Amino acid sequence: MTKAAQPKFRRILLKLSGEALGGEKKVGICPEIVHDMAKQIREVRDLGVQVVIVVGGGNIFRGAVGSERGIERATGDYMGMLATVINALALQDALEKTGVATRVQSAIAMSQ
Repeated sequence: MTKAAQPKFRRILLKLSGEALGGEKKVGICPEIVHDMAKQIREVRDLGVQVVIVVGGGNIFRGAVGSERGIERATGDYMGMLATVINALALQDALEKTGVATRVQSAIAMSQ
């Protein structure tokens, strides 16, 4: 995109699967992948686009698999939400290192 071109949207919502943060193995967190995502997100922000990110947690825990293996559904749901927070914190760290101010929000109450 050239400097003269204007972005089509002023705000976007970006959904990242947890598996994307895991790299080729699609499990765990691959720091190189997360840092590359952060750089790309910063490039979009530098165009003046406001970015909201929703991140999944499937690279850490999948509720359906847990249920099949005997984990109570409500417990599995909480585990999945914690997995999304872990991924959000990893992405927040990478974004902050590139100079992008961030805020992680979750339905699970936790202090700073």
